[in-house]
Amino acid sequence: MAEADAPMSESALADSALVAIPGPGPAAVGAAPLSNFAGDSRALALLAAEACDDRKAVDIRLIRVEEISSLADYFVICSGLTEVQVRAIARSVEDSLELEAGRLPLRREGQSEGRWVLLDYGELIVHVLTPQERSYYDLESFWGHGEQELYISPLQPSAPGPTATPSQPA
Repeated sequence: MAEADAPMSESALADSALVAIPGPGPAAVGAAPLSNFAGDSRALALLAAEACDDRKAVDIRLIRVEEISSLADYFVICSGLTEVQVRAIARSVEDSLELEAGRLPLRREGQSEGRWVLLDYGELIVHVLTPQERSYYDLESFWGHGEQELYISPLQPSAPGPTATPSQPA
């Protein structure tokens, strides 16, 4: 059997699962995503938005910044109404991205204070803020030249459309 056709050892397989994740310096190496999220930062952002929604986050927005910044491809910005809810939303995002995509944040900030939690996944940065912090820092305006979209929960009932009235024969 040719060497190229030989099965990989378990240690070689484990080593091949490491990929470079965008970010500064050597700390930017992490485990490869375990599912369909490899190279798809939008799918990762939607997964994060869904995790925010699971904890009743308010005004969840996705901002595509890949063409205007080297910081990340996407931001997810949302609000929690209390510091406890902000921390719960951030935990939900961490748990969901670890479970569904095999990803852990490269950095996290603000967890102890709970007014603004930042989770940095390299190509995705998640901001969870109280309404006061969000209003003060106004990240949506700062990154206003990025493509923005409002996340609508798939579980949210759709708005009723116009009701059709049966036509009466004349």
